Amino acid sequence: MPSEETRTETRTDKTETLTATETRAVPGQASSTSSTRAWTTWTTRLLMLGIVLAAFNLRPAITSLGALLEEVRDGLGMSGSVAGLLTSVPPLCFAVFGVTAPRLARRFGPGAVVWAGMVAITAGLLIRPYAGGTAGFLAATALALMGIAVSNVLMPVIVKRYFPDRVGSMTGLYSMALAFGTSIAAAATVPVTNALGGGWQPGLAVWATLGVAAVLAWIPFVRHREAPQSASASASASERTADAPGGRGAGPAPEQPPLRITRSRTAWALAVFFGLQATAAYITMGWMAQIFRDSGVSAGTAGLLLAVIMVMGVPLAFVIPRVATRLPHQGPIVLVLGLCGLAGYAGLYFAPVGGAWAWALLLGISNCAFPLALTMVGMRARTGAGVAQLSAFAQSTGYLISIPGPLLVGVLYQHSGGWGLPITLMCALMVPQIVVGVLAGRDRTVEDEVGR
Repeated sequence: MPSEETRTETRTDKTETLTATETRAVPGQASSTSSTRAWTTWTTRLLMLGIVLAAFNLRPAITSLGALLEEVRDGLGMSGSVAGLLTSVPPLCFAVFGVTAPRLARRFGPGAVVWAGMVAITAGLLIRPYAGGTAGFLAATALALMGIAVSNVLMPVIVKRYFPDRVGSMTGLYSMALAFGTSIAAAATVPVTNALGGGWQPGLAVWATLGVAAVLAWIPFVRHREAPQSASASASASERTADAPGGRGAGPAPEQPPLRITRSRTAWALAVFFGLQATAAYITMGWMAQIFRDSGVSAGTAGLLLAVIMVMGVPLAFVIPRVATRLPHQGPIVLVLGLCGLAGYAGLYFAPVGGAWAWALLLGISNCAFPLALTMVGMRARTGAGVAQLSAFAQSTGYLISIPGPLLVGVLYQHSGGWGLPITLMCALMVPQIVVGVLAGRDRTVEDEVGR
């Protein structure tokens, strides 16, 4: 089967040939052609850089806190249950604010919304260590997570809109950058905190510097609302309009009504799959370092083990989407990831210290269900509008499903006095994740299931 890049190059060659022909045939078309060519050079590269920087900022707010959770608890006087509530704040914010992303994108443009999201992340990370008290800490954290929520939802939309022939590779690039940012924050937070004097406040605030770079990268796209069209596409649209009753005065075709997304079984399966993988991810980011520390591992080593779990997503997040887009059914990938998760949790239960590095590797592979879920969002809808609706529904519903998980882990830990019950819960949740993931991976689209 030809590679994604080969198909893209072939289509590009055809488009350039048609564009050149139509530019000679239609006066005034040269400006559209030059605009398209300009887009395909520096603007595309800048957008790719913006996507990478945005992805890099979508998890340090969470994993940096996980690495210093014990210090933050002591500094703010949190109980285990309140700390569990704190680890449940990310999915809560993602569910509440993520659902607003498509509407905001239609009103202001996706670039403007992502830029605002980067501003919110930067401000929240800078404010929260110095907000004073648990309430202020939670409020500033929620501000950062609000920015993460809208950006989470819009990344698949932007990939589908601007890179329709490279959904797999661009999703892989985005997921790889996200995993890299996640692992860097997990590994470096404790050493950076020590280098800055040992206080947890500057150790958390330093991650706001990453947000500044993303804010600057997205400024050129604040006013950019539409994907570029080739001259051939523009000419075809003009011809369709001219042939319509009333000729050129007939105007564009009316906008299609929204999908009845809640009637799609695939959408529900994808939402539940997204929710269960998010439950595992946020339990891992919020509690895994503490699990290793309570087992007798030093704080620095625990941070490195968490980083290993997250860094596995760097290569695999690039490979898995590319493989997934070439398969008619993504169920086999779901099964492999789930079995790795079951093995990792079992090892963590029976030998948390002796096999710590092996369990971290297995859990890191299992955590790559996230880029797979994002890829399936792009594959289970045919149009950009469909992807936007499906992304918002799957992520918002999924994050709602994931809210109780980290909180329940904190409650079980506090009342049982150990990690046996929480780890058993994590292992048990992996089974339904496999089942719904196989259902979500079937070769079909939400448009086929629900109509309009």
